[in-house]
Amino acid sequence: MHRPLVLLIRDGWGIGPDYPGNAVKAAKTPNMTALLAKHPNCVLGASGEDVGVRGGSQGSSEVGHLNMGAGRVVEQEILRVDKMIRTGELFRVPRFVEAVELCKKNNSRFHLMGLVQDQGVHSTQEHLFAIIEYLAKAGVKNVCIHFIADGRDTPPRSALTYLATLEAVIAKCGVGQIATVIGRYYAMDRANNWTRVEKAYRAMRYGQGLKARSARQAIEAAYARA
Repeated sequence: MHRPLVLLIRDGWGIGPDYPGNAVKAAKTPNMTALLAKHPNCVLGASGEDVGVRGGSQGSSEVGHLNMGAGRVVEQEILRVDKMIRTGELFRVPRFVEAVELCKKNNSRFHLMGLVQDQGVHSTQEHLFAIIEYLAKAGVKNVCIHFIADGRDTPPRSALTYLATLEAVIAKCGVGQIATVIGRYYAMDRANNWTRVEKAYRAMRYGQGLKARSARQAIEAAYARA
């Protein structure tokens, strides 16, 4: 006889060591305690290689849901891009090669846009750095970087730390300038709030927005307004 099976995801619930900051351990959970005592159970890893991301990297809701739904480890985009950079495959993608050659021929700008962070959630700055290094070696002179700050999967107000790392790469490679700075709240909105996304689009496409003499000043001014 077939019985119904329910996949129930409890957001924010996890298994961890018993310490004062563990809200699950501190709470009274008679139903959950009874279920665990009466029925077979196991613990699933929610980060690193257990969910198809880099070892030591945190997971995310998207990653967790995808792996649970598939019933297996699903290798995430970050690992595939890692491999493409390591083998050089990324830099042989026809559209990428075409863009590089077009910029060199016309001395035009090569635009890079991305979330600058090191947690591997939605992006990793290492991919951006690798592309900048390649463009420098390829002879692309004008590289415009549209810096999307995190503050959600990274500590709040940590953008200046990531900016400093990016600026060091730019200085080392000798190419690249930061054209725009915007938070993921606007540029990566997932709630169909197009007025937020439009602010990012207009900043990147038309240069519309608050002006600053440097990316650092732009971030500091944004923090001061908050």
